[in-house]
Amino acid sequence: MFALRDMVDAEHFLLVGAILLFVAVLAGKVAYRFNAPALLLFLGVGLFFGYNILSFNSPELTQFVGMVSLCVILFSGGMDTKFSEIRPVLAEGITLATVGVFATALLLGGFIYLVAPYIGFELSFPIALLLASTISSTDSASVFSILRTNRQGLRENLRPMLELESGSNDPMAYVLVILLVDMLGADKGGDFSVASALLMFLVQMGLGALLGYIFGRLAVWVINKINIDNASLYSVLLLAVVFFAFSFTSIIKGNGYLAVYIAGLIIGNNKLANKRTVTTFFDGITWLFQIVMFIMLGLLVDLDKALSSRVLLLGIIAGMFLILVARPLAVHLSLLPFRKLTAKARIYISWVGLRGAVPIIFATYPWVAEIENAELIFNVVFVMTILSLLLQGTSVSTMASSLGLAYKERSSQFEGALQDKVRSAFTEIAVTPQMISAGNTLNKVALPDNTLVVMVCRDGDYFVPRGTTQLQLDDKLLILSDRNDELQVHYKEYGVEDIISFK
Repeated sequence: MFALRDMVDAEHFLLVGAILLFVAVLAGKVAYRFNAPALLLFLGVGLFFGYNILSFNSPELTQFVGMVSLCVILFSGGMDTKFSEIRPVLAEGITLATVGVFATALLLGGFIYLVAPYIGFELSFPIALLLASTISSTDSASVFSILRTNRQGLRENLRPMLELESGSNDPMAYVLVILLVDMLGADKGGDFSVASALLMFLVQMGLGALLGYIFGRLAVWVINKINIDNASLYSVLLLAVVFFAFSFTSIIKGNGYLAVYIAGLIIGNNKLANKRTVTTFFDGITWLFQIVMFIMLGLLVDLDKALSSRVLLLGIIAGMFLILVARPLAVHLSLLPFRKLTAKARIYISWVGLRGAVPIIFATYPWVAEIENAELIFNVVFVMTILSLLLQGTSVSTMASSLGLAYKERSSQFEGALQDKVRSAFTEIAVTPQMISAGNTLNKVALPDNTLVVMVCRDGDYFVPRGTTQLQLDDKLLILSDRNDELQVHYKEYGVEDIISFK
């Protein structure tokens, strides 16, 4: 065993990091083949290295990495969520993300307070409620990755509802955790009152929502107006927006997590320059942060303590109560006003309350604040999370099929082929005088067989042309052809010198 702090040599540090990432990616491939949550395997990689090879004990660093990762994950989830899909289930999703989280925490906290003494733990009600609050929200990374990786289609608009809930309920859980940490810290000389707690809640959620909307609108305006020559820099600019929105909102006592999620929602549902490049970048970096976050959480866990008989027993009992009682009751209470949802839909929503890295990250807050029983909270939350991923994470598709709510989303036959297999290539040119010398309509322009002008850009406006479309000098044409050599000959005849080629 050797400690991470002993790896002064940067090359050694990078080597270990590369090995961890490589093993995690292979583990994810294995998980996909056996229909298991890939994120559980990433956590397992961290556990293996932490128990057998590395010594790592820094909740502060883990909390920081988790905070950064969660910002990116929530922002990316917001970008991928379409308003048109969530609008019909907006009320249900928001209710689950707020009332559902609070009800889950209250039910689970009361249960832990009652049963903990029989297992040998004397926990005050605030401590029990803090433990429950850390694991009261469903995990967006787990839900997004499982539903999208499996291309799981769900009837009754359940998928957008679940993604909306999981993407927007972390801020509510975060507020509960911070409130309780502050309250318990008040016993050491701090100030706390019910009025201040209520004010903090309103300020956190209100500022988070408002600033998230403002930063989202500003980001759309800036990115569309800035006109950067290097398209890759748009992704860097947007990443800066994510971190600025989170940190600025948090500094003025707003909820940074809510701000980045809403900013992502606004940005993803507006026209954006180089949107495909930005989306691809965030897809990749989101997976990177998910892997790093789960590995670090695995490294931090002390298996000897987490798997001790009493901690394991409390974690399993509390976890089963959460899965079978607290979550279903909270869901059914939250959805009482919404009569359109069938009983099967409510059962499925109750079951797909996956817990993942977020509860474990939230469990580092009491640890860093040196709250009483903080390490116990961390270990119990870890056990409950593993239980949730094993039971619920592996049965997302099975449960949907059993309830008659599932259908397989059709995958595109062209999505991968456009990059790897199709011989056709796109080129962009400007209309020259020679090109329209025989007539200015598109059907008068001689082009090779199997060649199409698929789009025209004129003074910033884009449209799909027809044969009778009249062309103008300096119109930009997007041409698709699998006769590239013949096309180049025509370009020379037309005096086209500036050719942009891409797939």
